[in-house]
Amino acid sequence: MTGLPSWIARRLLLGAAQTAAVVLLVFALTEALPGDAAVALAGDQPDPERIAAIREAMHLDRPAHERLLEWAGGLARGDFGTSLASGRPVSTYITGGFGPTLLLASLTVVLLVPAGVGLGVLAARHEGRFVDRFVSSVTLGVYAVPEFAFGVLLTTVFALRLGWLPPTAVGYGTDLLAHPAALVLPVLVLLSRPVCSLARLVRAGMADALDSPYVAQARRYGVPGARVRYGHALPNAITPAAQQLARTIDWLLCGVIVVEALYVIPGLGTVLMNAVAERDVPVVQGLAVVFGVTTVVLNLGADLVARRFAPRSEVAA
Repeated sequence: MTGLPSWIARRLLLGAAQTAAVVLLVFALTEALPGDAAVALAGDQPDPERIAAIREAMHLDRPAHERLLEWAGGLARGDFGTSLASGRPVSTYITGGFGPTLLLASLTVVLLVPAGVGLGVLAARHEGRFVDRFVSSVTLGVYAVPEFAFGVLLTTVFALRLGWLPPTAVGYGTDLLAHPAALVLPVLVLLSRPVCSLARLVRAGMADALDSPYVAQARRYGVPGARVRYGHALPNAITPAAQQLARTIDWLLCGVIVVEALYVIPGLGTVLMNAVAERDVPVVQGLAVVFGVTTVVLNLGADLVARRFAPRSEVAA
C-alpha cells in the first residue's frame, strides 16, 4: 500500500492513538480535581455515613484503574455515564446542548469561508496598495478586540441603544432557528476574529504564490490572470487556510463558552459551565472527550485537504 491510501492509514492510526490519549488525559485530569464529589453532593452538613454511601454508589471507593477501564469500556459502547447531580445519562446533556452550539458554528462557518477567502484574495490582488493596507489594518484591529468586549459593544449599540436586535436568547429555548434575530449578534461575535485570521492567511499565501517563479513563467506563457490567481495561487493558500479553518470549527464547537454565556444560549459551553459549578464529574468527562475527539477528527480532515491541494507539503494540522 503506497501513496495516498498508505498516508490515510497512517493518519487514521495516529488519530486512534490521539483519541486514546485524550481519554486517558481526561480521566487523569478529572481525578486530579481538588475536592471530593461525594462531599459536594452530600450537602452543606454532610453525614459521614451518607458520604460513604454516595462514594459507594459512585464507585469512588474502587481503584482508579478499575474505574478507568469501566469508563473507557462504556465510551466504546457509546455510554458516557450518568450525571451525579441529576441521575440523567450524560448523553442527554450532550445531545441537548449540541443543537444550539452546532447551529451557531454552522452559521459562522457558512459566512466565514466566503468572507475570509474573499477578503484574502482581494488584499492579495492589490498587494501594497490602498485596498491591501485597508483590509490588513481592519482585520488586525478587529482581531485585537476580545470576543467578550466586542460582544458587549455590539449589544450596547444594536440591542440597547438602537433596539434592533434582542440582547440575549432568554425565552427562546433551544429552538433558535425560529428566532433568527437572536442569532445575529452571537454569530457576528463568533465571526469577528476567525474571519480576520483566515483572510490574513489567504492573503499571505496568495501573495507568496503570485511572487513565485512558476507563476511568473505561467504569465510569460500567456496564461490568463484569473487562471493564475485561482488555478495556481489560491490552491497554495488553501493548505494553511484549511488547517486554520479546522482549528476554527474546533473552537466554535468546543470553545464558545464566552459567547454562550454572554447571550445566554443553552449550548455545550453552558452545559460545561453548569457541570463544573456542580462538580458533576461524569458530565465534564463526557464533554471533554467529545471536544477532544472532535479536535482529532477535524485535524485529520484538515490534513487530508492539505494533502489534496499541496501533496508535497507533508504538513500535519
